[in-house]
Amino acid sequence: MMRRVLVTGLVVGSSLLSGWASAQGTKLWSVERYDEMEKGNAEGVSIRSDGRLEAGPASSLVYESGKSYAWALASDAAGNGYVGLGGTAAGSALVMKVTPEGAATQIFAGKELAVQALRVAADGSVLAATSPDGKVYRIPGGGGAAVVVFDPAMTEEKPKYLWDLAVGKGGEVYVAAGAPAVVYRVPAGGGKAEVLFKTADQHIRCLLLAPDGTLWAGSDGSGVVYRFATGTVGAKPFAAYAAGRREITALAMDAAGDVYAAGVGTKGHSTLPPLPVTGGVGVTITFVQPGSSTAAGSNTLVPDGSEIYRIAADGAPQKLLTLKDDVVYALAVRNGSLLAATGNRGRVYRIDVGKIDAGKTDAGRLDASGSGRFSDVAHLEASQGMAFAAVKDGLLIATSNSGKVFRLGDAVAPATYTSDVFDAQSFSQWGRAEVRAGSAAGFDLFVRSGNVESPVMGWSEWARVGRDGSFAVPPGRFVQWKAVLRSGGSVDAVGLNYLQRNLAPVVDEVVVQPGARVTPVTPVAANATVQVAFPAAAGATPAVSFSTDSNAAPLMAQKDKTAVTVRWMAHDDNGDDLMFAVWYRGVGEANWRLLKDKISERVYSFDSALLPDGRYEVKVVASDAPVHTDAEALTGERASEVFVVDTTPPVPGVLTAEVVVRGITKSGAGKANEYSWVRIHAALEARDATSPIAHAEYSIDAGPWQYLEPKGKVSDSMTEVYDFTVEAPEATDAAQDAKEHVLAVRVYDRYENVVAVKAVVR
Repeated sequence: MMRRVLVTGLVVGSSLLSGWASAQGTKLWSVERYDEMEKGNAEGVSIRSDGRLEAGPASSLVYESGKSYAWALASDAAGNGYVGLGGTAAGSALVMKVTPEGAATQIFAGKELAVQALRVAADGSVLAATSPDGKVYRIPGGGGAAVVVFDPAMTEEKPKYLWDLAVGKGGEVYVAAGAPAVVYRVPAGGGKAEVLFKTADQHIRCLLLAPDGTLWAGSDGSGVVYRFATGTVGAKPFAAYAAGRREITALAMDAAGDVYAAGVGTKGHSTLPPLPVTGGVGVTITFVQPGSSTAAGSNTLVPDGSEIYRIAADGAPQKLLTLKDDVVYALAVRNGSLLAATGNRGRVYRIDVGKIDAGKTDAGRLDASGSGRFSDVAHLEASQGMAFAAVKDGLLIATSNSGKVFRLGDAVAPATYTSDVFDAQSFSQWGRAEVRAGSAAGFDLFVRSGNVESPVMGWSEWARVGRDGSFAVPPGRFVQWKAVLRSGGSVDAVGLNYLQRNLAPVVDEVVVQPGARVTPVTPVAANATVQVAFPAAAGATPAVSFSTDSNAAPLMAQKDKTAVTVRWMAHDDNGDDLMFAVWYRGVGEANWRLLKDKISERVYSFDSALLPDGRYEVKVVASDAPVHTDAEALTGERASEVFVVDTTPPVPGVLTAEVVVRGITKSGAGKANEYSWVRIHAALEARDATSPIAHAEYSIDAGPWQYLEPKGKVSDSMTEVYDFTVEAPEATDAAQDAKEHVLAVRVYDRYENVVAVKAVVR
C-alpha cells in the first residue's frame, strides 16, 4: 500500500524578513479539494474526486472535422475510426474514415440530418443509422455505394428516429428506434426486419449486446434498462432496472458481466418541444425529444445532471455516482476501469466501481466502498464527449461543439499539473512549500512568481522546490506551482507560505450627520464563532454570488438635536484588523483636536454641546495597530466635508404690533347680522449667528400657526425682517370689556432651533 508523506516547509524565519512588516503574520495558500484542483491545467494528470493528483492517460487530438457535431464513433481491427457527423444543415449526414495517423476520407454522405449510430460488422463493412426519418445503411469499409439494410418507413410502426445499433455474432443487426420506442432485428443476409419488442416509452436510446447474446436496452421516458434473451424463442423483454432519471443514455459491460448505465433528466415532466410525429387517423400521439440529444445540439445542461448505475450479474442494482453538472453521453470499460464521456464541459471521468470479490455470487460481492468516487482523467477541447471506440492502444473519443476525435491512451504519460494563478492581493514574500503526497519521490514541484496576472508577461522562471520545502523566487503579488508526476506518483495537497508587505489602511469615505445619534453596540469578538460547512460537491460548478459591503448599507439612527454622528468606510488590502480615531477642527483653524480614539466600530456619535456653534470638519484616522507593533503599524486618514454645529436659536428683536383698523361687517337679510373685526400691523427682525433663518410662522389668539413670509419673500439670510398685516375677529363676549389680542411669532433657523415672541394688541 502506498503511504502518504507529508513534506512540510517551515514557517519563514525572521532572518528572511528584514525590511518587511508582517500583515497579521505568515499566511498559507493551500490547494487540496477537487473544486480547487480542477481550476488548474492538467496534462496527462487525473484529478480524483478527493483532490488527489495522479499520473494518468494522455489525450491527443487525432482529427478535427470542421463541423459542430460528431454523434457516433466506431473502430475496426486495424485501428481506423469511423465518425458519424451531421446536425448543421440538410444533407449533412456524413461518415468519415480516420486512420490512426489522423488522415480522413469521406465514405458516406446522406440526405438525412445526422449519422446517429455506427457499428463495424465482422466483414469490415460499416453500418450507419441516420436520423430523423433515416435508414440503416451498410457501407463498404474501403468506400463505395451504400446499401439500405433497414428502412423504418417500411415497418408498421414507422419510427421517426434511429438511435443505436448492435451487431450479433451471426451478423444480424439490432436497431433501437424512437417515436415510438421499438427494437428491431434485421437478418444477417438482409430481408424483412422483425419487431423484437416494443415498450410504452418514448424512445429506445441505447443498446448493448452481451457475449452470451443477451441484448440490453435503455429507454427514454421511463428511464428503464431492459434485458432480452435474443437466443430464446418467444422471449419477452424484462425490465432489469427502473432508474431514477428519465433517459438512459449509455450502457457498458465489464468482464464480470456487470452492466453499467447512465441516466439523465428528471422523470415526470419535460420542457422540451414535442417531436413531429403523425399517428393513425383519430389518434394523437405526442413524443418528446430525448433530453441528452437536445442538450448536445443546443449546448445546454440537462436539469439535475446525471447518475451512473451498476446492475450486477445477479441483477442487483446500485447507484454509483451522481454528477450534478455533467451530462453522460457515453460509457466504456477499458482495462477494468469504467470511463464516462460527458458534456457540457468536455470531461472524461474514470468511475471508481469498488472492489469485486470474484468468490461470491450474491449481491455481497459488490463492495460499495468506491461509490461516489471518480477521477477527472481528461479535459477535451470541446463541449461534449459523445462516443467511445476501442483501439489497440486506448480509446477514441468523438466530441461535439466542436466535432473532433481524440485518443485517450492506455499508458501513463508524462504528467504535468499547473495550478491556477494565486493572487496574494499585495506584494508578498514567498516562504516554504508544504506538500502532502503519496510518495515523496514520485513527483517534482516547481514554483514561479510575478507581479502581473498572466504568467507569460514577465514572470520569473520555474524554481524547483527542495525536499525541505524551500525554493527561491522573487517577491511579488502572484504565484503559481507546477507538479511533474512520474508513474506511481501522487500529490494530495500543496500549500505555499507567504508574507504580505504591510500596506497602510485606506479610509474610503466619511460622512457627518448633525442631529442624529447611533446607540453603541457591544462588539462581538471576531473569532467567537467558527463556520463548519461541507465542501462543494466534486465536479459541481462553483456557486456565484454577488454581495455588497455591509458597511455601505444605510444606517438607521435616532433623530437627536443634541448629537452629531460620524460614519466612515475603510479597508485594508492586507486584511488587517483596524481601529480608528476621530478628530475635529473648526474651519480656519490649523490644529486637529481628538474627539475619540481606539474605536472598533465604523460609526461614532457625540454630544454637539462639546463643540461651540460653528463650521467644522472631521478627520477619521485608521490604524492597523491591533495586529502590528508600534514600529510597524501604518495609518490612513480622510477628512469629511464641512458641517455646521448650530444648537442656538435665532435672536429676535422687539415684536411691535398695533391695531390699524377696526370694522364691522353686516350680512344677512336686511343686514341684520354683524361681524366685528380688527386689522393688526406687526413688524419683527430676527438674527442668527450661525445659520440662515429658515422660516417663521404666526398665531393670533392661540389659533393655528400660519406661514409668515419675510421681506423679499426668500428666507436665506442670517437676518430676516418681517413686516405683515393680519386680521382677527373681535371678541363678542359681553364680559370682556377690553378689546385685546395676542400675536405670537416663532422663528426657526436651518437646524430647527426655534425662538418665540409675543405681543398684546389693544
